[in-house]
Order: sequence, then structure tokens, then C-alpha cells
Amino acid sequence: MLALALLYAAWFGPQRDWTALLVFGLPPLLLAAWCHSPRSTAPFWAGVLALLWFSHGVMVAWSHPSERAFAVAEWVLAVVIVMLVGLPGMRARRQPRTGD
Repeated sequence: MLALALLYAAWFGPQRDWTALLVFGLPPLLLAAWCHSPRSTAPFWAGVLALLWFSHGVMVAWSHPSERAFAVAEWVLAVVIVMLVGLPGMRARRQPRTGD
């Protein structure tokens, strides 16, 4: 999450596009802080937002060749987030069932 926020800072910061930086950079920072609270639903929301970030990265990579490197990094990080969010569920699925 922090890597994604840093990517957005590097992407939108030099352009001084503060609205884009706020819209794209603030949610990963908030989710990173929220993940440390007990019984957090932050991983779920990180996965949901990662699907949007992935879509945004694909669209920008396709339509703005000058920003393609940032966009590809965005969707790669989004895929990593989705995989990490799903990892506990995949591990639990592989555990043998007990008590039935």
C-alpha cells in the first residue's frame, strides 16, 4: 500500500496535480494505517480498490504512452495487492477440515 502511495506521489507530485494526488494517494495511505487496527476490514477494501487501480492502470497505459511506465507499475502493484489480500483465504482453504 505504501509503495502504491509513493508511486502516486512520484506520478502526480511533479505535475502539482493535487486533486489527483489526493484522490489516488490518500486511500492507500489510509488503508495502510487502518490495517493495523484489530478486526480490520482494510484488506477487503484494499482488494476492492486494487481492482479499480488495476483498471485505471490498464486504461492509462493504453491511452497515454507518455505515462505508460507509471501505469504499468500501478497495475502490477494492484495485482500484488489482490494476491496478498487473497493469500490468507487460500491458505485456509488448503488446511484440512477438522470437527466434522
